[in-house]
Parts: sequence; structure tokens; C-alpha cells
Amino acid sequence: MTTSFFAQLPLLTKFSDIADLNAYRPLPNDWTVIVCDVRGSTRAVAEGRYKEVNMAGAATITAALNVAGDVEIPFVFGGDGASLAVPPELAEATLRALSAVSGLAQQAFNLELRVGAVPVNAIAQAGYRVLVGRLALNQQVAQAVFSGGGMSYAERLVKDEETAVDVLVAPGNPDEANLNGLECRWNTIPPAHGAALCLIVQVLPQADSAATMAVYRMVIDAIEQIYGGDQAYHPLHYSRMQASAKPVALWPEARLRGGLGRMAQLAYWAQIYSLNLGVLGYRWLQQLRGEDPWWDRYRQHVVTAADYRKYDDVLRMIISGDDEQHAQLLAWLEARAAAGELVFGAHRSPEVMLTCVVFERMGRQIHFVDGADGGFTLAALDLKRRLRQMAPVSSRE
Repeated sequence: MTTSFFAQLPLLTKFSDIADLNAYRPLPNDWTVIVCDVRGSTRAVAEGRYKEVNMAGAATITAALNVAGDVEIPFVFGGDGASLAVPPELAEATLRALSAVSGLAQQAFNLELRVGAVPVNAIAQAGYRVLVGRLALNQQVAQAVFSGGGMSYAERLVKDEETAVDVLVAPGNPDEANLNGLECRWNTIPPAHGAALCLIVQVLPQADSAATMAVYRMVIDAIEQIYGGDQAYHPLHYSRMQASAKPVALWPEARLRGGLGRMAQLAYWAQIYSLNLGVLGYRWLQQLRGEDPWWDRYRQHVVTAADYRKYDDVLRMIISGDDEQHAQLLAWLEARAAAGELVFGAHRSPEVMLTCVVFERMGRQIHFVDGADGGFTLAALDLKRRLRQMAPVSSRE
């Protein structure tokens, strides 16, 4: 039985540890990798539907976690989708749950959410590895980091029209989608330090895996040297986080979790809107009394459970800093790209947004951070543009 494989991995406490190959273990061959992707996310973001795209991506993780229950499974949120892996005894139920989420995303948001499943042994037969590490966010939550090229290979299978037919799962019955825990109840948040830089870095093929990870470590070191320690570029500060009192901001959650009828969705919306107004009123009263309210402690807890840094064969980060720091980092990345070591995509967002999975209000939860205008999706678009510019050079070699 490999069910407890992920939970038993050594816990990494520093983000820079992701560049250490010794921090990873091969995912068992009887596991299944699942890739979820909102097709046409760039167009949806351009239409101002970034919250719907994020909610659809986070819904896949929520549904998988609800199936897993007490079993800890590895996952990574990508903005317009997610990657995860499940043991054999959870594979069928997880795919059925994600099929339902795919159907719900189509019905609620008119988004095509693709769900593809690739067995780890098939990835190995294609010459790739799925290596996984376990990175602590706080005492209650650990997130996965993936290396070895296997997750990227699975993602290509899902997104490529020729191979997708062999791995995609058909959309299912929206009624079966269990999204308990999924929330999106915050206002968009001004970054803690200046603007938010949404960054994706992909190291180009090196001599071996150790050389590849050395470049990623160099990138992380450069970021820390330019901005300071992790708290110096963390995009969130609890004092800037407010529960939303904007009726329209809560509507995407109501459409996903309120049920299939409009009246049921309105009832759900009224419930969470009233709750947010109650929180704001409580906060106001506590401020008048000069007390340290529970609300402040909760917001501080949210900050510790935010996934603003992640790695799944590519490095994805939301970095808060001033214009001079961002310019310095981008210049450094341009130099490394010119040296043939990496390619990157970047997008500056004036605010960030949170999409949340909350199972315990002061306990187990994770908060997915993205640029409020579609940060990771637009950074990925920039990355693709840079890769296309490299193609003629590669073809001449």
C-alpha cells in the first residue's frame, strides 16, 4: 500500500530546499497523475473573468481533497488549472469527482475545464520521472513540489489535441461536484510591498538534473538578494486583507456552490454576503474597543497558508516589491536568458487575489494567490511569446 506515501515524505522548511534533488522521492508507479486545465483561459482573462478561471482551477483541488479525506495527496495550483496525483485506491473516485467539476465549470461559467489522467508508469515508459517533495507552509498544511519532467509531460498530453483524446475524462454530472471548503470572499488585495510581479521561470535543458536544479537555486538566491528574505517579498500583509462587501465579488462562489437553480444560488449568496457584513461589523466594533480581535489572528493565519511560491517542473512565484527591485530582477533574468540558461514570463499586477480552500477556520486551509487581473495566465502568455522567439534560433542550430 502506497496510500501514505506523500504524508511520510521528509518535510522541507525552506523554499530554497526545492533545488536539492535529495529532497525528492519518486512517485509510486501505481499512482495516477491528474492535470486540470481551463482551455481558453487567456481569452477568459481578457474578458475580465479571471475570478471564474481561478475558481474553476481551485475547485479541482477542492474536489480531490474532499475525496481524499484524511489521505494527504500532492497538488499544485497553476492559476488556470492544477496538477495533482492520487494513489490507486482513490483514482476512480477522484476522476469521477473531477469529471463532475468539469461539468459544473461548463454549466456555471461556460468554461471548458479539461481533466486528464496519466498513470505514473506510462510517464516512466515515456522516459520521464515524477519526483515529489513536501514543502511546509505552516503547521497544518504542506504543499507539493514536483521535479523530473513528468508533470510537464503529462500536461503536454492533456493540452495537445492529438494526445488529449487518449487521456481526457469526459465532463460529468454537475450535481455530483463536492466543493465543500471552497471560498472566494476577500476583496482584491494591494500587495504588501509595491506591485506584485507574477513570475514563471523555466530552466532550459542542462547537462544533467543537478545542473538544472543549480540554476533554479541561482534564481531563488537572486530573488532573495534583491528583495530580502521571504517575508520581504511576501505579497500579503494581513492588515491589507478585507472581507468583501461587494455583492458581485461573491457571486462566482455562489454559482459554483449554491446549487444548480438560480434561487438556490441566490440563497447561498445571501448567506455568505451576510456573513461578510457581520465580519466587517465585528471588526469595526473591536477597533472601537481597542482590542486585538480574532479577525486579526485569522488574517495572520491566512498569510501563513498562502501558496505564493510553487514548483512543478517550473518555478512560479508572486513577488511583492518596488519598481526598482522588479526592474533589477527582470534585468538579471534577461541576462540569464541571453546566456541560454532559462526562459521566463512575467506580468505585473496592481493587486492580488485569493481563492481559498478552508476546512478548519483556524486550522487546515490553503489560499491560492494570483494576480487579480489574471497574473499567472498572463505570465504564461509572456513565457510562450519568449519561447516562440527562441524557436528560429533553435532551428538554425
